Amino acid sequence: ANKEALVMSGDLFMEAVAESNAQLLPIDSEHNAIFQCMPAGYQAGEKVPVARRILLTASGGPFRTMPMEQLVDVTPAQAVAHPNWDMGQKISVDSATMMNKGLEMIEACLLFNMSSDKIQIVLHPQSIIHSMVDYVDGTVLAQMGNPDMRIPIAHALAMPERFESGAEPLNIFDVKRMDFEEPDLERFPCLRLAYQAIDAGGIMPTVLNAANEIAVAAFLQERIRFTDIAKVIERCMSLISEGRAENLDVVLDADRLAREHSEEIISEMA
Repeated sequence: ANKEALVMSGDLFMEAVAESNAQLLPIDSEHNAIFQCMPAGYQAGEKVPVARRILLTASGGPFRTMPMEQLVDVTPAQAVAHPNWDMGQKISVDSATMMNKGLEMIEACLLFNMSSDKIQIVLHPQSIIHSMVDYVDGTVLAQMGNPDMRIPIAHALAMPERFESGAEPLNIFDVKRMDFEEPDLERFPCLRLAYQAIDAGGIMPTVLNAANEIAVAAFLQERIRFTDIAKVIERCMSLISEGRAENLDVVLDADRLAREHSEEIISEMA
């Protein structure tokens, strides 16, 4: 569930998993859902040619329907009030900007050995379907359940069996409707930046993650506006040259440099 470690180290992480013959079990609810929808015996990092694409679901956060012109005035208190999940401040802001989903998209590329153009983010405000896999024969497999982290944790602990998680069973008759929407990249520019970062590869996902952490902290401290978060990240990404993530030292250097640049950008905004 520590997505930042995987986002930053990327291929280095997955290579270490393969070399040590380890079994990597995703706990993030969406990635656990995808894992459950993969063929029997699937191991993280394997390519599944018959999987056409992944449909990665997102609630859309608290500002999915807020008029765009009001986003500039969003307060930290508003941003940390997530409609479906009880989370900490930082990840709640990431959900509001949809950077959390951007990081999860990068994570999905690595865990399931798929290019970013095969990962379709789907807004699903009810958070009942936790993600789907679309197969070449037209089958779409989905994992459903109440939004409760005990479910994916229990799945990983019990594999290949299942045991009681303590979560409330899903009453399908209580699900009156399920909505699905394509995300608006103008409303959620952090999503666009996440796709840019994984497509560039190398150190850029690290730069994205580090700049986001600094920008979100500054927003929570009321040093910048909500809409400035993406601006800080985009500016930071433009200042750092793309490069290969050859080892962890290179990754950590990129992380440090991105944090320094982001702080400077925020200071200039003040």
